[in-house]
Amino acid sequence: PHTPHPRARLEAVAELNRLGIPTGILIAPLMPGINDSPEQVERIIEIATEAGAVSIGGIALHLRGEVRDVFMDWLRAYRPDLVERYEQLYARGAYVPKPEQERIRGLVKAESRFTREHIEKGERWASTWREATARAVEPERAPAPEQPSLF
Repeated sequence: PHTPHPRARLEAVAELNRLGIPTGILIAPLMPGINDSPEQVERIIEIATEAGAVSIGGIALHLRGEVRDVFMDWLRAYRPDLVERYEQLYARGAYVPKPEQERIRGLVKAESRFTREHIEKGERWASTWREATARAVEPERAPAPEQPSLF
């Protein structure tokens, strides 16, 4: 409820990158069958890339503690077609099984031009940092006020 709108978050990513602070995004939570279609993820990645995100990742929904009951109640009410799938996915705990985690990570990587280009080049964070800081614009600073004399 009290978090900034995703558009405001991406504007912050753009501004931080513009100022030379390499900033990426994490798409979370990705919920199987709800918001994990390639088209949905691709659109988020396009917007993040336009904002200059230097890294893009994604993780599946975690269902810990009471959140699990609340989410499953919501699922039964609004997406009964997915209840059986989620019961299977989360049968062993709060996290989806490794194959599903890998599918989601792969989905983000497959849709991310940034990630794909940098994996192909074999680059690591250091070169990403250099690229981002090379694009950075020096922030405007107000002149420092004069220090008054005590004597």
